Amino acid sequence: MLTTARSQLRILARDPILLALVAVIFAAILIFVVYPLMMVFIASFQERGEWTGANYALMSERRLYRNALWNSLSVGALVGLIGVVIGYLAAFVLTRLDVPGKRVLHYLMIVPIISPPFVSAVSILFLFGFNGLITRQLLGLQDFSIYGFHGVVWSQVFTFAPIAYLSLRGVLASISPTLEDAALNIGASRWQVFWKVTFPLSLPGVASAFLIVFIESMADFGNPLVLAGAAFPMLAPQAYLEITGSFNLARGAMLSVILLIPSITAFAIQRYWIARRQYVTVTGKPTASTSKIVSTRVKWLLYALVLLFAALVLMFYGVIFVGAFTQVWGFNYTPTLDHFAYVFDVGFKTVTDTLIIAIITTPISGLLGMLIAFLVVRRVFPGKRALEFGSILSYAVPGTVVGIGYVLAFNGPPFILTGTLLILVLCFVFRYVPVGIQSGTAILRQIDPSIEEAAQNLGASALTTFRKVTLPLIAPAFFSALVYAFVRAMTAISAAIFLVSANWNLMTVQILNQVGSGRLGVAAAYSVVVIAIVLFAIVVINAIVTRMTRHMNMVKF
Repeated sequence: MLTTARSQLRILARDPILLALVAVIFAAILIFVVYPLMMVFIASFQERGEWTGANYALMSERRLYRNALWNSLSVGALVGLIGVVIGYLAAFVLTRLDVPGKRVLHYLMIVPIISPPFVSAVSILFLFGFNGLITRQLLGLQDFSIYGFHGVVWSQVFTFAPIAYLSLRGVLASISPTLEDAALNIGASRWQVFWKVTFPLSLPGVASAFLIVFIESMADFGNPLVLAGAAFPMLAPQAYLEITGSFNLARGAMLSVILLIPSITAFAIQRYWIARRQYVTVTGKPTASTSKIVSTRVKWLLYALVLLFAALVLMFYGVIFVGAFTQVWGFNYTPTLDHFAYVFDVGFKTVTDTLIIAIITTPISGLLGMLIAFLVVRRVFPGKRALEFGSILSYAVPGTVVGIGYVLAFNGPPFILTGTLLILVLCFVFRYVPVGIQSGTAILRQIDPSIEEAAQNLGASALTTFRKVTLPLIAPAFFSALVYAFVRAMTAISAAIFLVSANWNLMTVQILNQVGSGRLGVAAAYSVVVIAIVLFAIVVINAIVTRMTRHMNMVKF
């Protein structure tokens, strides 16, 4: 083992720049991913500078903490189940059935992904709050409360079901309909074909989608903070309240570690499923994906259910848009621009802060993701598995844990970054780079390495090869990494709420503050601005990546 490692190092040392790059990335992951998590773990066992396990003993002593754990687990499981059902249904209809409007429905399904994660909570307050359009204005209900279990579940299902849909879309599209046709030809009923052929082939994807939604639900911070209420505690907001309300970092850290356990466990299981996932068909890639296992009546019934979810998306975002132009929701529906005037006057610095942070974060995160993917797939060096695991570890960690970790790690010597632009940029870069790594890894494994070897044989260095050959070939993954980094930098809340300051603030934090103050119109205006910026940025990023790829190809040839 030691001999192999030395041999790998000697080979890597032939390119000093590449060796230095690997060393820098290793150091960055240790400092900005592993070190903050270690600080959270250490802080959970300390009280006034002394080592103790008393904080964990409170889990059995305090009913509040036990209820928070149980509520988080039960909500996560239920949201995972409902989200997968909706996601599977939508993916099946839009990939396997011949129905109209597939493209429009696809975009409507993914709209919640590119908006702040708790916009659904704000929409629910507009519709079903104490002065809600439906509960108060239409039904005249006086004592209906949306707060608690049902409000959190509803908002999280709306937020995270689209993630399950995206995860299952590719799975169902890859299943050859000829396998279903063969089962129908030997006498199986449509129901039997679905349960014996289609569903078993998609089962690993279903498990993966469930675990992804479960992780997202457990890590969610905004929706529970808005809708859970005092009578329904959950781990993520409770850890935040312990730190900001009770000023007890040790207990907040302890709750974060407890939150980390189911999230890391689910992440490990999800990674195991992905590693084992295979969708093998006898006939190769299908030429058509239209399924015959659904009768005409059932097809239109399933289509109607997908239309219903799409209508909910339109309704939720419609009330956000209308609420942004409404004087006082529930009392005075007079059209006004006052909320936008507030955003671009009093809150304009928050808008510019968010844009600056996102613009800086996006290219760094995108390029770093492609570099790490390149090293993991194309290079052999000691500690490669550790590098890959460390680089994607932050994806499995709830944002609350990351935020607390950065506060503990960078609030004193040797790293004093609290209140600066740098701490927000570093947090976002290392938290959201795993998506780029996974996308780049998947595409690189489909590209013949002889293309890059040819460039190096002609005298190009590893970095020149990466810049002029590899990067244009993985442009789709690069685009995905850039878009994801920008969207998350614009919509992040769970980690960022611990790191913002008077000098650097974010629009998502402002939205949460406005909701807490009861100014739902201003919160809606901020949400509309965020969504508009994100949509515009996606178009711009796509144009930049396309132009860059064409330019690189022209240089090469």
